[in-house]
Amino acid sequence: RKKCLLCNNLLMIVAASIMGCSKIARSFEMIVIGRFMCGISLCVPLHHQYVGEISPRKLRGFANSTSSFFWSLGKAVGQISGQRELLGSQYLWPMLMASCGLPALVQLITLPFFPESPPYLLMHKGDQEGCKKAIRQLWGEGHHQAEIDDIMKEKATMKNTKILSVLELMKEPAFRWQLYVIVILTATVQLCGINAV
Repeated sequence: RKKCLLCNNLLMIVAASIMGCSKIARSFEMIVIGRFMCGISLCVPLHHQYVGEISPRKLRGFANSTSSFFWSLGKAVGQISGQRELLGSQYLWPMLMASCGLPALVQLITLPFFPESPPYLLMHKGDQEGCKKAIRQLWGEGHHQAEIDDIMKEKATMKNTKILSVLELMKEPAFRWQLYVIVILTATVQLCGINAV
């Protein structure tokens, strides 16, 4: 989870750099490429998953709702920053376009100090000691055996569930309509321009 988030942050920084240099290069195509790269990044779903997994059970709902709050806050800050009096002027709009790289840079610098997701360590890597260490680092010292037992129960449940690859998922007729709906919704969100705001 953490490595994937770090890679996504690198993608966002590259996209921000491309968009920020578009005026110097006199290329509107660079803006399209940068926006496309922002659109294909997995930051939002990965953030939800990572934050949900590192949060204690009693704070999990609150932690997952913070990303929606910050998503909306980011849109509001983007709209305010895009005013002509701020970064929306003829000379400063490349900085506005490149500003999406700032949160990615902050996360790229700070995320290595956070542990890997405890459920990921236990369920996918089979590293029980690493899981305990990550839980202690995240939630402090104390008795966290109940959380570890919950993860073990989830792991036992997952053994009976077949995990499909992306190609298998696309070929599976039972999931075809759900896949169409998700792709269409995601594509229209990217094309409606809300991220460009």
